[in-house]
Amino acid sequence: MGLFFVVSAFIVWLMQVVTGTWFKVSFAMTSWTMPVKVLPLFFTAVFLFALRFTHTHWEGVFAEDLYHFAYIWLGVVFLAFVISVVFFGIYGLLKLFHAPVLWMGKASVYLMLGTIGFALWGGYRTPEIKHIAIQSQQLPQMKIAVLSDTHLGMGVSLERFDEALKRLEAEKPDILLVLGDVFEFGLKREEYAVRLASVYTPLGSYGVLGNHEYYTGYGDSKKFFKDAHITLLEDENIKLPNGVQIAGLRDILTARLAPQEVEAVLKSTDPSAGTILLSHTPLYAEEAAANGFDLMLSGHTHNGQIWPFNYLVKLHFPRIYGLHDVNGMAFYITSGMFYWGVPMRLFAPAEIPIIEVN
Repeated sequence: MGLFFVVSAFIVWLMQVVTGTWFKVSFAMTSWTMPVKVLPLFFTAVFLFALRFTHTHWEGVFAEDLYHFAYIWLGVVFLAFVISVVFFGIYGLLKLFHAPVLWMGKASVYLMLGTIGFALWGGYRTPEIKHIAIQSQQLPQMKIAVLSDTHLGMGVSLERFDEALKRLEAEKPDILLVLGDVFEFGLKREEYAVRLASVYTPLGSYGVLGNHEYYTGYGDSKKFFKDAHITLLEDENIKLPNGVQIAGLRDILTARLAPQEVEAVLKSTDPSAGTILLSHTPLYAEEAAANGFDLMLSGHTHNGQIWPFNYLVKLHFPRIYGLHDVNGMAFYITSGMFYWGVPMRLFAPAEIPIIEVN
């Protein structure tokens, strides 16, 4: 974790330096070195302190305010950096052709402010219900609610979670499937679990752990699932009263599942019956389809969360969002209910998927 903070601080500092350099160039402040030298060091130090402090001190409004400041600042720095890089490129082209460039400084600031405001609105708005219809010869008619990547705790209040669950409950799903990264750290862990446990579905709630459950404490995460009345599936499967089989994988990357371990889980179900695979990380879809699964559900990617970060995510995963047909198997990857860390969403809205089968 120490190395993570050091690397994060360096990246944040570097992005601020690039943005400060752009301001210095575009506004011709040749004698003002604050944006380039002093301010990046100051804000990086505050950012690093805020991250360290709020991961160990959860009490009081100050801790929550400091936490939100740190991650909002991270989002602001990232978007300002991206826009600065784009404007640097345009600036170079215009200078090459001797075109006017004086307008670019103000234009970049307006664009930064508008983009940051829009991203914050996307982060703090209540996630919308998204209906996904699929057809399957093996699965019976059913309505599946999917909950993934809520990252509850310090970053997402109990009140916001309650509001999102009310929208989910209004759909009256038959079953709730949880794809991991549910609770991070902070106060009211038990209250979050109790609220999640209160979601009634005729067929119950089932889920798998995500990577963050391992980071924040495996034992505490399993207890949270138990308190939330979610049947945890760890490389195992279960058969529902309606005959549907649900198999769940431990997080493939964090638990370092070998291909043989994944294959053993995929072969443990009866392919002649309807089968659903839960995997936090969107991998092994082709293998699942080859073993007769009818539906696979994943999260983890957040669809990038903040554009253009989705292009980096695509370097690691061939599919990062939406409904895919994988050799006859329906595969849905959700962007998640809230966000990780930075309370922003840009061109990657949060959602509550409702899978309507047949």
